[in-house]
Amino acid sequence: MKDKILEVLASVAETDEVRSNLDLALYDLQILDSMKTVELIVALGREVGVEVSPAEFDREAWATPAKLVADVERRLAS
Repeated sequence: MKDKILEVLASVAETDEVRSNLDLALYDLQILDSMKTVELIVALGREVGVEVSPAEFDREAWATPAKLVADVERRLAS
């Protein structure tokens, strides 16, 4: 599942660096912004089957690719 989540992230972020550097600061480096976050939420719902509403989105939980993968996997498990 990790690879699929990173594939979706790489597609939305338009960089493969998110696959090779799991500690990349997605928001601090402006790889993700509010519009790309919404795009990512929609893409993850479509491709991975996880539902994340913008109201329950936690920017800190998605601060890096590693944190994003952990959060999505936790949501899928619950």
